[in-house]
Amino acid sequence: MTVLIEKKLASQIVYKGRIINLRLDEVELPNGKKGQREVVEYSGAVAVVALNRDREVLMVRQFRYAVEEVLLEIPAGKINEGEDPEISARRELGEETGHEASEWMHLTSFYSTPGFTTEKLYVYLASGLKPGQQHTDEDEFIQVESYPLEKVLSMIDHGEIKDAKSIVGLLAAKRYFDGNK
Repeated sequence: MTVLIEKKLASQIVYKGRIINLRLDEVELPNGKKGQREVVEYSGAVAVVALNRDREVLMVRQFRYAVEEVLLEIPAGKINEGEDPEISARRELGEETGHEASEWMHLTSFYSTPGFTTEKLYVYLASGLKPGQQHTDEDEFIQVESYPLEKVLSMIDHGEIKDAKSIVGLLAAKRYFDGNK
């Protein structure tokens, strides 16, 4: 069996930002040759499938500058340094939607794009929602909407939901409910 591990020989931070760092690593490849790897360091993120009493999912609509589109997504955000992912999920749900939830369950975790970033996402299911006051970041403009779970699944099929974390989270929630009928 071929060894697939790459050994880091050298590492250099070429950009240090507020949210991400960009690292350039020199590696020894499994065949003994040298190569380079560009790595975006990111602390990780959380995403929340929040269901109200009517089994509607709270979604957020916002402009995403990198793709120059307004996207419909589940609430999500960055894990602060040293913060437990569930605490981050609770905070992000409150900030983006104004809601609190009395019931929380971890659905899944995954790497967003392991070919170039360290980002790991933790997806939670939140229920027992209580509305409150939305308190977004100063540079965050979000519209909160709600849709029946079956509708958002159809929206995935029709390309209306394009965000990977939202697709993963919504499909994980559907799978959970299908297994718990």
